[in-house]
Amino acid sequence: MTVEAHSMSQFNQPLSGNEMPRFAGQASMFRLPVQESAEGLDVAIVGVPLDIGTSNRNGTRYGPRQIRSESVLVRPYGMATRAAPFDSFQVADTGDVALNPYSLEKSIGIIEAHYDQLLEFDVRPVSLGGDHTIALPILRALARKHGPLGLVHVDAHADVNDEMFGEQITHGTIFRRAIEEGLVDPRRMVQIGLRATGYAADDFDWARNQGVQVVQAEECWHASLSPLMDEVRARLGADRPTYLSFDIDGLDPSVAPGTGTPEPGGLTGAQGLEIIRGCFGLDLIGCDLVEVSPPYDTTGNTALLAANLVFEMLCSLPGCVRR
Repeated sequence: MTVEAHSMSQFNQPLSGNEMPRFAGQASMFRLPVQESAEGLDVAIVGVPLDIGTSNRNGTRYGPRQIRSESVLVRPYGMATRAAPFDSFQVADTGDVALNPYSLEKSIGIIEAHYDQLLEFDVRPVSLGGDHTIALPILRALARKHGPLGLVHVDAHADVNDEMFGEQITHGTIFRRAIEEGLVDPRRMVQIGLRATGYAADDFDWARNQGVQVVQAEECWHASLSPLMDEVRARLGADRPTYLSFDIDGLDPSVAPGTGTPEPGGLTGAQGLEIIRGCFGLDLIGCDLVEVSPPYDTTGNTALLAANLVFEMLCSLPGCVRR
């Protein structure tokens, strides 16, 4: 749906902190209305509470609930960008995918089926993880609808392992599978924030050899990422479908400690904002924010930052009004 199609109707609005204290009321994402179906929506916020694809610290199954809880502090207007997403789109929290907590393979199928059903409507899904494994079934569903996608991938890790512990699908293999399956066009893919230690140069070079632009964290140190995002928009194109996948561990543990595989020397919170804001102008057909692990987020600051990053994703969707 377009903004014009809604011009004579009322969009859902977040419940104001001046009407109900922020510590009270229903803890939906951004205090928005909740509905099970995506019918009538432009943007569906979906929780995917999976953490059986992880290889280190778990706990991301609690991520969607905690991000929703911290999102009560996010207000409806972007002061820097002048973006007003809730005046631009009909948005609702469509709840969580009902996963099988005993089987990763079955959960992958459940996620795919859920998004296939969601995408029967003209809606852009914004997903709350959960570990990064969730991106693969989401990309499968989106590629069935839109064809091969461009991808902006923020992460400390390339997630292009061929296997982990003999498994083909885990949170560290998904983007190799996505490229192999033709879900993502590697010539329209950029990975930002990769860093730290690995097992061999191929950990990052495999993606480069497929045509992916790999921007290691060291290239981002002490710099604004606005020029990089100008390059990204030119590379990916404004009129072709693109997906944004943001692993919170792409940011430094000093600003996002609540995650399963933290790595030193990461991106700053401000650089995370620059990347997402720099996606405005791309044809974003969906986004995710993954790997928030509340058991390691003792202050709630990681989930709060995640909620703000999700708000910036809404602000960067095509057609978002600037005022």
